[in-house]
Amino acid sequence: MKVAVLYSGGKDSIYALHWAWLQGFRIACLVTVFPRPYSRMYHYPSIESTLYQAKAMDIPILYRRAREEDDELSLLRKLFIEARDLYGVEGVVAGALLSDYQRMRISLVAEEAGLKTYTPLWRVDQESYMREVVGNGIRFIITSVSAYGLRKDYVGMIVDEDLLEELLAIAKRYGLNPAFEGGEAETLVVDAPLFKKKLCVKGYVVEDGLWSARLVITRIWLNNRVEIELEEN
Repeated sequence: MKVAVLYSGGKDSIYALHWAWLQGFRIACLVTVFPRPYSRMYHYPSIESTLYQAKAMDIPILYRRAREEDDELSLLRKLFIEARDLYGVEGVVAGALLSDYQRMRISLVAEEAGLKTYTPLWRVDQESYMREVVGNGIRFIITSVSAYGLRKDYVGMIVDEDLLEELLAIAKRYGLNPAFEGGEAETLVVDAPLFKKKLCVKGYVVEDGLWSARLVITRIWLNNRVEIELEEN
């Protein structure tokens, strides 16, 4: 079956894509919405990086930026229909973990487009899931922290096995969600089994509060061969 993957560039959408590939689905395209700020539906930080991750995996991407007047669900419906008509997809894979709001709306919009929905990460054990992500060779950096207990110097660090265990211990100690589903942190994948090139980023850290900091990315490139400059917002 050909599928489209609802894609944000973070660990969850990459792992959902990885799952689909392991299950034998044909990954026809990625679907990415650049949302308005504070969207309840879509991931926002570092969303531009998805264009370069798509190049790294050599997978087509349908990428649209939501305008002020756009309804986000209507825009997603249009993209699902475009994926169906252009690439012949029969289903959509999404990396929803805990949000009923997100999962139900994705399923509804996919059904309206005549597509099946697959959410392989839904309600999985969060600690086990995080270990699976790292254990399957998915490498991601922390692009922001927003919770008591998470140090600001984690921003920009690649999460390997050792750092993951440290983060899981912090989550248990302070009552945080181990997979950051409470908004405790955001992530960006820089390497994965399906990547033909590694994603490289450069930027600087901005401290937004006592327990919050974020990475502002100014350059992105793939193995020093494809590079862009991002406008600072």
